[in-house]
Amino acid sequence: MSLYAKNSRYMLHAEIVEVQDEDGRTVERVGRAKRPDQTVLGEHVLRQGQRLDHLANYYLKDPHGFWRLCELNDALLPDQLAEVETLEIPTRF
Repeated sequence: MSLYAKNSRYMLHAEIVEVQDEDGRTVERVGRAKRPDQTVLGEHVLRQGQRLDHLANYYLKDPHGFWRLCELNDALLPDQLAEVETLEIPTRF
C-alpha cells in the first residue's frame, strides 16, 4: 500500500531508494520529485479569487494537479502565484 495517490507527483516522478533506519532496518524512502517535462498549452489571466485547484480541475481535469501549475510557473509554494497576472497552463498528461 502506498502513501501517495497513483497520480501523485511522487508516484510519477520521484525515485524510491532503500535506506537504513535508526534501528538498522532497510526501508524505502521517497526522494524529491523530479520536475516533469511539460508542454505549455497556453496562458490564463488570473482574476481575483481564482484558486489553483479550480484551475487545475478545469484545464487538467485533476484538482490535485495544482502542483503542475506551480512547477510550470516556477513557484515552490502555491501562495507565490497569488500576485501574478497570468499563469502558463500545461497540457494534460
